[in-house]
Amino acid sequence: MSDYPYAERYTVTRGLPSEGRDRAAILAELGEMAKEEDAKWETGRCSGTMYCGDHDHYAFMNEAFGLFGHANILQRDMFPSATKFEGEIIAMTLDMLHADAIVGGAPAGMITSGGTNSILHAMLAYREHARSKGIEAPNVVKPETGHPAFELRKVPVDPVTMRVDLDAMADAVDASTAAVIGSAPNYGYGTIDPIAELSDLALERGVGLHVDGCLGGFILPWGEELGYDIPVFDFRLPGVTSISADTHKYAYGFKGTSVLAFRDQALRDGQYFFLTDWTGGKYCSPGIDGSRSGGLLAATWAGMVALGREGYLGYARQIFETAFAMQDAVRVHPELRVIGSPTFCFSFTSDDFDIYHVNDFMRTKGWRFNGQQYPNAIHMAVTRPQTRPGLVDEFAADLGDAVAYAHEHRDETPKSGAIYGGIPGGPTPETDEFIRAVMTEMMDNQQALPALAGD
Repeated sequence: MSDYPYAERYTVTRGLPSEGRDRAAILAELGEMAKEEDAKWETGRCSGTMYCGDHDHYAFMNEAFGLFGHANILQRDMFPSATKFEGEIIAMTLDMLHADAIVGGAPAGMITSGGTNSILHAMLAYREHARSKGIEAPNVVKPETGHPAFELRKVPVDPVTMRVDLDAMADAVDASTAAVIGSAPNYGYGTIDPIAELSDLALERGVGLHVDGCLGGFILPWGEELGYDIPVFDFRLPGVTSISADTHKYAYGFKGTSVLAFRDQALRDGQYFFLTDWTGGKYCSPGIDGSRSGGLLAATWAGMVALGREGYLGYARQIFETAFAMQDAVRVHPELRVIGSPTFCFSFTSDDFDIYHVNDFMRTKGWRFNGQQYPNAIHMAVTRPQTRPGLVDEFAADLGDAVAYAHEHRDETPKSGAIYGGIPGGPTPETDEFIRAVMTEMMDNQQALPALAGD
């Protein structure tokens, strides 16, 4: 597959056009690209990525976005609607996360541009809180399976359950620790850390506990309500001081929004940015970002209130049923092993052959999995596109053929290992340079860059 599939079909823009193009022609070009790219995930064979997949829902949110997309919500005197949207999105999220169980605190939240941004703001809040207590160099402790956005002390997980080693976590906490981290669930394996025990540890040591629910925050609560075995991970646990939950995942919003919820407003408010002696006037922002579009707030709010609890419960039921049926299809094969005790997102590996042989074959059938390493594994984050009728049967049939293929090619090197599983062994300058090259090509699009003098 070409890295530049449109280079020969459409004009490659290497500089700002001297004259503007016809709007209808532009929209026609965009429509062709969108239709072809949507066709890849509409099959339901793509792990994660597209959490909603409902074009009617997208069209509805597009209308809401269009009404406020031009609004800069940093200017609240001009766009007071943003205060309604933002406040009610936070309130709905706090309600879902059982903020009513909080005693002696003032629950609060903020909206960020995504899961990584929520993590960054949470860490900023804990750093500032720790510094206010005289800790000059605060640290935070996370499981090795925690999101890469956390840069801090890492502790191992149990190799069978893929949940954090509590003793190792306790040993890593010291007088300078601002917070510990737990995932609900972690991205790689879909397993939920023992949040209740981490809550006890946080209370015992007097540190914060951030629950990274960016992936599961908007579906695990509905799974619990439906009767699935979902451990409590939210504000009902007294040691949980903050939770991140992405509205652009299982809340089915557009990409670009996440909610960071706090047990107490004081923790959130400590990381506000303001500069009152600036020559341009008194500047203030609730987070790292300055200007933000009101369109994303409007679309997210509209999508959430249009679905309501019953809408979320209905979609969650379909997703959980599909996820467990797909796991059953994996367990039919003794050569395959589901890792830990996952729910809607699951990972599987093999002790008989390199699992990337399975991945190689499944790719020929249009499946797109996400990959792990240490050990090599592949995972499926089940979303609404996977719930279409017949998809589980297609998965089971293709997986059976993939296992046979893996046995046949077990002595060969998998083709997809370097893409999804990483290069064998630990990080090296060579693997780092490979990643840099991939990112550079992705960002710069060498076919579109203007020719340099002397080239």
